Amino acid sequence: MSDLTVTPLTVKFPHRSRRGILLGLSLPQLLLVSCALALLLITVVSTGLLGAIALTPLWAAVAALVAIRRHGRSLIDWTPIVLRFAQRRRTGQTLWLARPVTRPRQDGVLHLPGTAASLRVVTPGDSANGAAAIHDPHHQTLTAIARVSSRAFALLDPATQNHNVAGWGRALAGIARTGHVATMQVLERTVPDSGDTLARHWSQQGHPETPVAGQVYSELVASAGPAAAPHEAYLAISLDLKAAKRLISQAGGGLPGAFTVMEQTTSSIAQAARSAGLMVTGWLSAREIAAVIRTAYDPKALSALQQWSESGRAEADPAAAGPVVQVEEYDRLATDSARHATYWVEDWPRTETSAGFLHGLMFTAGVRRTLSLIYVPQGLESAMRDVQRKKAAIIADANERSRRGQVDSEADSVEYADVKTRERQLIAGHADVALTGLLTVSAETDALLDAACAQIETAAVTAQVDLRRLNFQQPDAFALGALPLARTAL
Repeated sequence: MSDLTVTPLTVKFPHRSRRGILLGLSLPQLLLVSCALALLLITVVSTGLLGAIALTPLWAAVAALVAIRRHGRSLIDWTPIVLRFAQRRRTGQTLWLARPVTRPRQDGVLHLPGTAASLRVVTPGDSANGAAAIHDPHHQTLTAIARVSSRAFALLDPATQNHNVAGWGRALAGIARTGHVATMQVLERTVPDSGDTLARHWSQQGHPETPVAGQVYSELVASAGPAAAPHEAYLAISLDLKAAKRLISQAGGGLPGAFTVMEQTTSSIAQAARSAGLMVTGWLSAREIAAVIRTAYDPKALSALQQWSESGRAEADPAAAGPVVQVEEYDRLATDSARHATYWVEDWPRTETSAGFLHGLMFTAGVRRTLSLIYVPQGLESAMRDVQRKKAAIIADANERSRRGQVDSEADSVEYADVKTRERQLIAGHADVALTGLLTVSAETDALLDAACAQIETAAVTAQVDLRRLNFQQPDAFALGALPLARTAL
């Protein structure tokens, strides 16, 4: 069969449920309504109807908190988020400053702000290539990070595209079935290029002494190198040390045993990724991990980190991985040399679309951005319980509407069809993986950031994805979306 007759694969994402716990109400809404009804009953019993009428402003406030929605959430759902932001602002936690003189340095600790402060990078003593991993002592995870590369998906023929898409699906299924992989993160970002790597290659392999052509190429390398915006891709695998306790014990226990299990896991994942067209070019060392994190906070540091490195790849001391300063605002984050705004992909395409639907979003000209896809494997039993719970909720809501004489909602019919499809796939033995998409936009100034965000939001409409800016949650959202830490807590 020729490539011209091969039909490219299409993808379609299920409807994201916005169904609440009861009668479409979320937990905060349900608690507020229950308390209001209880107070109304007590007021009527104790003071009569006049007492309930006197509290009309209170009932109006409760109704507003439950019914009025802003950016996809009711006001009562926003309340804990805004209160936590106000508490951080009142206590001075929106400003983070590094204190390298007074702060004791612990070996391997990355010194990151916020909830990632305890993360440390560790390297096994028997590592042949210096590959390291990030140990989270609180969540009991060990995360290895690989640098990956691939051919441009849009330039591949349909048969190869179909093969890569199917291979990636098999890779995700294999990861989910291991039972001890907590999270997998695919991070793809654009970075400012200093042109140092290109200049090194030209000085070592080129011929600048060639008449005319040598001078032209030298000028081109000098001007085009710093103006480029290369793409970097990383694959982070987080090993659940609790789930892999038996395997770790068999391998000798402790971090050495965990590294043995991690090496076996990463080896199988690298082989599975190869079938999807992804080439693992190397697992990052401690200094390379620190450089990736450092350049996310301070993009301008990339040039110096590359020039100081003997290999030409950016390297940094783990103690210098974090930012010197971080200032949190309600809708953005300011770090050393950049401003950042992180979005959540609220809805993926719900109609049949090409597998490369993110191409326009990822190659928006002149925008520095980081796209993270976070995959969390779900156990078969928990996935089946979730399916049954959603089916019961949809059927119960449909019966309630029928009892009230209301018209059925087409959205509920689509959601029910998606749930049944998911159930059939689980019964057939397919793995269940939860997907979260985060997109971080970076720029040097606030004005440039606003312009870049406008471009990204326009490109998202073309890509058929709905972006939601994570207001009042920017520090944690940035740590999840812009850093290859394979974490999920937001």
